Amino acid sequence: MSGSKHLQHSKNSTSVTDAICSRRSVRAFLPQTVPRLSLDHILRTASRAPSGTNMQPWQVLVVQGAVRARLIKAVSLAYDNPDIMPASARKYYPSKWFEPYRSRRRKIGWDLYGLLGIEKGDRERMHAQHKRNFQFFDAPVGLIFTVHQELETGSWLDYGMFLQNIMLLAREHGLHTCPQAAWADYDAIIRTVLPLNDQHVVVCGMAMGYVDHSAIENTLETEREDMGTWTRFFDESEAPEKQAAETLSR
Repeated sequence: MSGSKHLQHSKNSTSVTDAICSRRSVRAFLPQTVPRLSLDHILRTASRAPSGTNMQPWQVLVVQGAVRARLIKAVSLAYDNPDIMPASARKYYPSKWFEPYRSRRRKIGWDLYGLLGIEKGDRERMHAQHKRNFQFFDAPVGLIFTVHQELETGSWLDYGMFLQNIMLLAREHGLHTCPQAAWADYDAIIRTVLPLNDQHVVVCGMAMGYVDHSAIENTLETEREDMGTWTRFFDESEAPEKQAAETLSR
């Protein structure tokens, strides 16, 4: 019976294209409660993500209410403490930024700060804005994702597809999300509040809830490079050798 209900729900839902194009990182949420049935459906369905040899490497801790509040308090205090250095189990970003990634990163950062009226050099307000990550941007639902520390790149790729499924399914339910790498920097603090498996490490966190349309930061729109800058098509009309040579000559 539950399977038929899920099928009927999907038939009436938004298209995959609509879900992809409307998904964005929301940084201000309403306090409106997210139905438990929606959470169950999102997580259960997201687990259909591709997984090499069906390993299904994901583990999810959903935090709400008092537990969410305790987690926010613990990590926020750690973030404000200069004696506690962020330390994630796996590096998310490169040690040294280089082009074109450095420029793209800087642009999205200053676009956000510009909307919020945060000027360059205003470290106090920058610190406060980053701290919003550890409040789940006021979303009523927080998710912490972990993976076994011995698993390798393939499982992390599988995990990314699982996370994407969650974010797209959230759109199907009228919800928004914000995936948050920042939570991985406070793995040790999270363990003081949540019962993380000793052999697991934090992958990331995610905020989930209903978007606050009145928040200026939620008007931010990120840019994507034109497909022609990262895609080449090869067919019989043009020899691959010729196209490869043209690419190398650029």
